[in-house]
Amino acid sequence: MKRREFFKSSEKTERNKIALRGGSYSLMITGIVLALLIVVNLFVSALPVTVTKYDISSAKLYSITSNTKAVIHALEREVTIYWIVQSGEEDEVIENLLSKYDSLSDQIQVVKKNPDIFPTFAKQYTDETVQNNSLIVECGERSRFISYSDIYVQESDLYSYSYYTSFDGEGAITSAIDYVVSEELPQVYVLEGHGEKELPSSFSEQMEKENIETKPLSVLNVDAIPDEADCVIIYAPSSDISEEEKKLLVDYVADGGKLLVMAGPVEDDNLDQLYGLLTDYGVEKKEGIVVEGDREYYAFQAPYILLPEMMESEITSSLVEERYYPIMPVSQGLSVSGDSGEGTVTKLLTTSESSFSKLAGYDLSTYEKEEGDIDGPFTVAVSIEDYSGGKIVWFTSSDFLNDMYNAYSSGANGDLGMNALSYLIGESEAIAIRSKSLNYNYLTISESTSSLLKVVMIGVFPLFYLGFGICVMVGRRREQNEPV
Repeated sequence: MKRREFFKSSEKTERNKIALRGGSYSLMITGIVLALLIVVNLFVSALPVTVTKYDISSAKLYSITSNTKAVIHALEREVTIYWIVQSGEEDEVIENLLSKYDSLSDQIQVVKKNPDIFPTFAKQYTDETVQNNSLIVECGERSRFISYSDIYVQESDLYSYSYYTSFDGEGAITSAIDYVVSEELPQVYVLEGHGEKELPSSFSEQMEKENIETKPLSVLNVDAIPDEADCVIIYAPSSDISEEEKKLLVDYVADGGKLLVMAGPVEDDNLDQLYGLLTDYGVEKKEGIVVEGDREYYAFQAPYILLPEMMESEITSSLVEERYYPIMPVSQGLSVSGDSGEGTVTKLLTTSESSFSKLAGYDLSTYEKEEGDIDGPFTVAVSIEDYSGGKIVWFTSSDFLNDMYNAYSSGANGDLGMNALSYLIGESEAIAIRSKSLNYNYLTISESTSSLLKVVMIGVFPLFYLGFGICVMVGRRREQNEPV
């Protein structure tokens, strides 16, 4: 009896030892795994945000473009981004975006400034009311204030008579960085003295965003275009230039100057001297107003509001790739004969074979072709490279950059104008970064399609999975009942 109890006691002791060893082993493995998890977590937390976070939002709110990367990778001076925000009020999208900038370069430092703790900090940079999540970008003695309303932009929708919100954080921050690190900004002169319209607000704002300075220019009281002029803009003149002014502009281009022209038909003049700038390059103006005969090439049931075909070029390639379509209202037709020996001409926008130019101009009473009207197709935008190094980009519509038509084209007109200006002043990496819409895009489907989807999702799929489950269950029971 005692022998049996002894063996039972020994067996119990042995089991306890085995359980103790197993428990110690499990505890040791658990400790090692926890240590490894802590090390891995510390390692991952040290990685840049660009590696650890992925943007799956439809608007790509958490991504930055190649233009931003090009600007940041070229930094040679330290840039500080002050984030003016109260504790607990941080905007998640802005926070993520700032972390992307911080991780891309050692030259960028993001510093939070709580206005409750530093109430007067922002006053040394701006007189504006500073909202939470506003930013200040500083490098040396230069700085730029970015208001919260410049990051989340509200714009009117001409179609629905409502407002939509877009996120322009990347564009605003990258533009500010480029501004504060630039020692010299591009100088663009805008011609005056011929009834020119004021540059549209959207285009002016975009130039400011791209850090382009504008100055007025009257060639009536100067002997030459200023040497510091990186480009001269002629926007929507209502009267022609003089022969002397034409000579100044010809000499300017011949000396390597850059010219951006947006001039269409006018009611009381013909702009022969101005369009004479093109004749040396084999480009000839056609009288009248271009009217489209092909419904696919005009908008709003108005044959004079053109939807021209874009030709592939350095200026248009980004819009062609993204399938944007510029709108050219009330345009002059151009014919291009080819290389004239003075420079190279590239067609940018062309009309269809069905287009024609109405000689009646603003007095036209019908969109039908009449006797004397000039057959198309026409070119309505060209770029010219003079063999001397000068460049010209010419759009034959005075309303091309109008805010309304720019909105109707989803910003394509403004982008095309800015692409042309960037091409002329030599900005290979344009800072123009499209804002990202925060509005929902709804999918509209027919009632029959909706009914079909309901039947499939509510009826067919559940029945399919139920039948599949029953088949699996019956199969397993059969396997269990089979004799071994």
